[in-house]
Amino acid sequence: METKNLSAEMSAAAAEAARVVDGTPEGTLSAPTPCGDWDLRTLLNHTILWTSYSAERRAHGDSVDEELMNKDFTADPGFRQDYARQINKAITAWNNPEAWTGTRNVMGSATPAADVGAMLLMETALHGWDVATATGQEFNVDDRTASALEDIVQAQAELFRKYQGFADAIEPPQNATAFERALALSGRDPSWKTAS
Repeated sequence: METKNLSAEMSAAAAEAARVVDGTPEGTLSAPTPCGDWDLRTLLNHTILWTSYSAERRAHGDSVDEELMNKDFTADPGFRQDYARQINKAITAWNNPEAWTGTRNVMGSATPAADVGAMLLMETALHGWDVATATGQEFNVDDRTASALEDIVQAQAELFRKYQGFADAIEPPQNATAFERALALSGRDPSWKTAS
């Protein structure tokens, strides 16, 4: 997949992800989410690890520290503020044009850095939406970010399905936005709601 520098779109998605994580209500960590059998704690820990800590390391060509892989970030009462700080570090790293050049080692194969950045943008926006939806919030993306996201999901969907990262695509709603089409293509139901 041919990818360009998407640092502006990544910054927009990251700011929104930080906002919705910050808006996670107290006492809701066992709430259901759009991510199958993941509760909100599992979703938050996955999101925090990959979209902030791992994302920063990837920009520098490194992997995330092993000790973070099974950490419960939500056990710290300040996890919302910590995430905002850490995702800002990741965005700062990806704002360096050099982060988008060359290749990165992903699961043993050389992957274009721009493709890694695109996948991180996708993770940030999709999991940001998951968190927002599970906590009764909106996840807002501008048209440019939504359009880039739809292209990335289109390019990556089959690979992610192969590794159980995505469920089967669903039919998008009539008159769906680019963001809703990306959600549906990734196996998410854009109209998913928590049981009231």
